[in-house]
Amino acid sequence: MEKIKKMVFGIILFSLILFSGCKNQQNNENSLDEYVIDENDFVNGEKLIEDIPISNLNEYEINGLILMREEEKLARDVYKFLGAKWNMRIFENIANSEQTHTNAIKTLLDKYGIEDPVKNNEIGVFTSLELKNLYENLIKQGSNSLLDALIIGATVEDLDIKDLNELSNNTDKEDILIVYNNLNRGSRNHLRAFIKQINKDGENYLPKYITQTEFDNIISSQQEKGR
Repeated sequence: MEKIKKMVFGIILFSLILFSGCKNQQNNENSLDEYVIDENDFVNGEKLIEDIPISNLNEYEINGLILMREEEKLARDVYKFLGAKWNMRIFENIANSEQTHTNAIKTLLDKYGIEDPVKNNEIGVFTSLELKNLYENLIKQGSNSLLDALIIGATVEDLDIKDLNELSNNTDKEDILIVYNNLNRGSRNHLRAFIKQINKDGENYLPKYITQTEFDNIISSQQEKGR
């Protein structure tokens, strides 16, 4: 009887070890698919523009900075919500990058004495009613399924790239362009990451804001490094 007990105990122990090994292997495989943020996607706005003198900004440039301050916060907030909802690290990783993006715009606002639209840094709080409504719609759609959440991630970056392109094409201020270009590069990297996950699920994403040609050029190229 004692011998049988030892045999049963041994079988159970072996099964637990085998299960644990499989689970660890699965976790390791999943981690390989996680988006690794390039260190340069963490934008240090103060360092980027520290030696550039102040210029005279027009109304379009001022309004563009106000928009991007909250739009980058929108990206951060959406990803934090979806990361908590679906427990997928890609959202939290990119949210950390987006935090530095909205901080970089804040640096420009401070430099030019522009009132900061972010009065409350809590998730989901916005001065812009349009962005508040957009946030609510995005998290609602992203709560339907993990695939929907990844599509929302791609949509946010799609919008971000479109707005940064337009704002960059309508300013000649060196400091603003440097920040916008760094944010845009980060957004292209984030878009690639979300599309990779969407394609892994056997689905495709159709761009809603940038052209199909620009989208294809971004997705067909490698993750961008450097500033």
